[in-house]
Amino acid sequence: DITKNIIMAMQVKLTEGEQARAAAKGTDNLDAYLKYLQANEYLHRGNMESNALARQLANEAIALDPEYAMPYGVLARLHIADFWLDTSKSQEQSLAEATELLQKAIALDDTYAEAYGILGHVFSLRRQPDKALAQAEKAVALNPNSAELHYRLAKVLVFNGKNEEAIPEYKIAIRLNPIPPSKYFWSLGLAYAETGQYDEAITWCEKAVRQAPDNLWPRIMMTTVYSWSGRDEEARAEAAEVLRINPKFSLERFAKRADPELVSALRKAGLK
Repeated sequence: DITKNIIMAMQVKLTEGEQARAAAKGTDNLDAYLKYLQANEYLHRGNMESNALARQLANEAIALDPEYAMPYGVLARLHIADFWLDTSKSQEQSLAEATELLQKAIALDDTYAEAYGILGHVFSLRRQPDKALAQAEKAVALNPNSAELHYRLAKVLVFNGKNEEAIPEYKIAIRLNPIPPSKYFWSLGLAYAETGQYDEAITWCEKAVRQAPDNLWPRIMMTTVYSWSGRDEEARAEAAEVLRINPKFSLERFAKRADPELVSALRKAGLK
């Protein structure tokens, strides 16, 4: 108990406080808690190798304590990553499994606000915008001080074509988290780009790339924003970085789930 309390206090100080407290809730098994923290960290790195480690650690946490809700949320997010990276047999199966895991997590802990936020993302991917917005707003209502939940609400707004409304939500997320992950930066950058504010878009996407140079997503979005803004040489350089991180990247497969204008920008930069 003492060790767990010390670790939790360090997490609260170093990361998003409310999220860290929530992560510690729901298990008395120190090893399960530590494996969840490790899984979450690997998941944030955003490449296929780190995702595999995150999946292994989340499953180990569940084996240690099947009633601990948080690792189910990690597994759900990994299924969403599979959807985007085309690393599962079926896109629909990935989303169905993510939904099932989130419902399991909520059944174990109906105050697990992040699970509602992730579920909102899944409903967006399944083209159910009203359900998506309801879940994302419920998540923020449960934990209004959570950076991650404001980020997820912003994502849902973007999927609903409300980029102008998403921008302040992303900014709240960045303000609330003293060490924001790169996804906050490139997501804000993409929202600015979608509204034609390319200078702002480039600033935020470049910040994401500097923070996580080996993460696939900042590179994809940096390529897109450079391409949209007419900086073709920089776009081609970023496209080469996409292939460095994932030599098997296929624009054809990515196009099955991405916005056509984004796909067009990546193709213009030389990705196939």
